[in-house]
Amino acid sequence: MAFQRLRRLMSEGEDEEAETQRDVDITFGIEEEFWLVDPDSRDIIADPDTGIFDWCERNRGPHGFVHELLRSQIETNTRVCESVADLRGALKETRRIVAEAASRHSAAIMAASTHPFAAWESQMTTPKERYERLTTTLQESARRLLVSGMHIHAGFGDADSRIRVMTAMRRYLPLLHAISTSSPFIAGRETGYKSYRLTIMGALPRTGLPGPLWSRAEFDQLVAEYQRMKLIGDGSELWWDIRPSVRFPTIELRICDLCPRVDDAMCIAALYASLIRRLSRLDREGELPAEPPTEIIAENRWLAQRYGALGFHGDTRAGGRKDIDDSTAELVEELAADAAALGCERELQHALAIIREGTGADRQIDLFRLRRVEGDTDAQALRAVVDLVIEETTEGIEEGS
Repeated sequence: MAFQRLRRLMSEGEDEEAETQRDVDITFGIEEEFWLVDPDSRDIIADPDTGIFDWCERNRGPHGFVHELLRSQIETNTRVCESVADLRGALKETRRIVAEAASRHSAAIMAASTHPFAAWESQMTTPKERYERLTTTLQESARRLLVSGMHIHAGFGDADSRIRVMTAMRRYLPLLHAISTSSPFIAGRETGYKSYRLTIMGALPRTGLPGPLWSRAEFDQLVAEYQRMKLIGDGSELWWDIRPSVRFPTIELRICDLCPRVDDAMCIAALYASLIRRLSRLDREGELPAEPPTEIIAENRWLAQRYGALGFHGDTRAGGRKDIDDSTAELVEELAADAAALGCERELQHALAIIREGTGADRQIDLFRLRRVEGDTDAQALRAVVDLVIEETTEGIEEGS
């Protein structure tokens, strides 16, 4: 009897270990939308050499390279990755490929969600049926869409658990966005926002925070209602801050600005992955926390957009306002075990460095103001900002680095 009891205990232990292993079974992919820039003028190239795209296609390996709405943009899609460490390597590969393609055709790539001084009136759209339909419908809002973003896909769990985790993730979106901010300038002006991209995106329908959803069937019903009214073709036209992917069994984090530095992008991926692991476990145990009002999350979202890593957010747990520094430190501590299980402790800890040292937006603003104090004109200072972002975009992407 004792032997049978021991075997049963061992079996239960193996089951628990297997269950824990399932907790961390997450796949990843990142999409980044780069500007193609003239190295001399530092302006966006409205009609870049198509050889850039051809070269990427010939040398893409397992990755993808896609035309975006504007001809001056190129989107990279990493291969599917099994870990955060694997994702870092893939992200560096895609940046390396597109940077070399651009360099071979007298261009540079720039990873920021707005260009400091480019004019939307000068841009050209990609001749593609989908984009032509989009600009016809959205008119000026589409023409002014001079923005780029970073989308992180995470595949995990079943369809229903992904929806529940997506809903629980909403309260963390303002913090994830705050540490990604990289769009403080538009059309030669300092906007006062760390992420002006979200302001521009807000002119489109079906953007912003999704409401709380609790099952895949509930999401599918919502999409079906849109389709019944002939408002959208499919779920890819729901441009929410976070959404289920139409093409893949993933949840797509879409709120973040495009990070100039690879380390900052990987920090956000590690935070996202660690949160998914933690929330998936809570979902399985039936212990997901109660949802704060969508309006309060939206308020924190605006504070993140306005102040970035220097803001105070409404505390959805205790009430009052809380320094993002304290919120981030607490979250990093809460997620330590999950990050360790995923092998991304260093990337998670980097969030504290971003808060301390600033985001891409902070570095752009600091350089602009410094150059103005030193006697540069606005135009000269903004050109220096472009140079800074171009340098950070390709920093450390060499093979073996």
